[in-house]
Amino acid sequence: MNSSIQKKIWILVMVVLSIMAVIWISLTYYNHKMQNQYNNILERYLLMNEVSSASQEMITALNNYLLEPSPDTLDVLYTDKDKIQKLKSDVSEFMNKENQFALTNYVNLVDSLTETTDRSLMFHTERETANAMKAFAEATRISNYISDMTLTLIDTELRTYDRFYRGIIDQSVELNKLGIWLFLLITLLLLLFAYWFSLRITKPVLKLSQAANELSKGRFDLKIEVDSNDEIAFLAKMFDRMRININNLISEIHYNAQLENELQQNKLLLQESQLRSLQSQINPHFLFNTLNTLSKKAYLEGSEETSDLLVSVAGLLRHNLRRLDKSITLAEEVRVLQQYINIQKARFTDRLHFQMEVEEACLDVQIPGLTLQPIVENAVIYAVEPEEDGGTVWFRVIDGIEQVTIEIEDNGPGMTNEKIKRILEEAPDETEGRSTGIGISNVVKRLRLFYNYDDVIHIESRIGHGTKVVLNIPKQKGVDTYDKTTNR
Repeated sequence: MNSSIQKKIWILVMVVLSIMAVIWISLTYYNHKMQNQYNNILERYLLMNEVSSASQEMITALNNYLLEPSPDTLDVLYTDKDKIQKLKSDVSEFMNKENQFALTNYVNLVDSLTETTDRSLMFHTERETANAMKAFAEATRISNYISDMTLTLIDTELRTYDRFYRGIIDQSVELNKLGIWLFLLITLLLLLFAYWFSLRITKPVLKLSQAANELSKGRFDLKIEVDSNDEIAFLAKMFDRMRININNLISEIHYNAQLENELQQNKLLLQESQLRSLQSQINPHFLFNTLNTLSKKAYLEGSEETSDLLVSVAGLLRHNLRRLDKSITLAEEVRVLQQYINIQKARFTDRLHFQMEVEEACLDVQIPGLTLQPIVENAVIYAVEPEEDGGTVWFRVIDGIEQVTIEIEDNGPGMTNEKIKRILEEAPDETEGRSTGIGISNVVKRLRLFYNYDDVIHIESRIGHGTKVVLNIPKQKGVDTYDKTTNR
């Protein structure tokens, strides 16, 4: 990672230490500068005071030598002489434009004192006692003058640096104010930096906490995004990956549950269909054989119409004895439908008007068995049977490029939107399938299971304007898929 929480903390520490170091260095430099100036001034005072003391010591040593000449007293005199010469050189280093004239005179007095002392020694050596004493007196006068001039120079220096001392005091006051304002400014900057720094850490944590709260409520569709570049961003990325995995797992569980539910409904549908078929049949094989016998007997007795009717009933019964989970061709289903219409025409005579339009090129497609008869039967029950003048049922098979369209239309009383919705939602109705025992809702469910999509059937109806049922049958659907699904 390019950054981390630990690095951010180190950055904060380094910023604070840097600010403290800058402040400390600035204050140290200022104090050192002021202290050097003060030490220089004090050193001037002490040096001039030493010059005055050294001049008096040299006079004392000269006096001792004049009174008692000896190598020891002479060495003391020379030592004091060297000392005052060295002090003179040090004093010369403090010379500037303001005190150049005064210090030049001061240095000349020191030279005069040295020369006068040398003359006194010379006269004493030549045994000119009067001249030696006269030179000693002159040296004493010069020494006293040096002392007086030292006091004068020190007083002058004090007056000269009075403004400097007062400036130091004023600067100290201003420095205290500057320190207070600097402390407040640094405190404000540190607070702002600490707030920004804390946001860089707490804001991603807050987003992560909110995401965890949403996940606890079951919302797995919200993406977790953290715009930091540290361990929290890595944790958020792993957390989002976990959310995606959980969401995929839940989706898979829902899909499996839905599939299991559909399989269970299919199984119950088959059991229900078989049960109703058994309930509507009384020994169907015996009844089928009996109808064949009656048909042959009627034909032998010359009742050809009755014989044809019995043949249609027997054919319809034989078709209904097939397993409902087996698919058949559309041609066979149309043939069974024609037998059903023949039976109903014998019942309703001229009251039933049935018109069929079939494009035979598409009759080889596969559909579930016993699909068309329940829909036509429903149209007969509601559009023909209640009406005194009967009704009309239209049956059309239209060939398309990828699908076959089957339309079953009647001029009956129509259906309400609630009933259409109930049928398409596969809700059973006790009034459906009063003859075969298989209602339209059952047909809808079997068609959707067979073709595996919901838009296989469409119903158009208005109260008083009849009903049209449209089936969209794909040409590529085979029998194997339906058999494997329904027999699971």
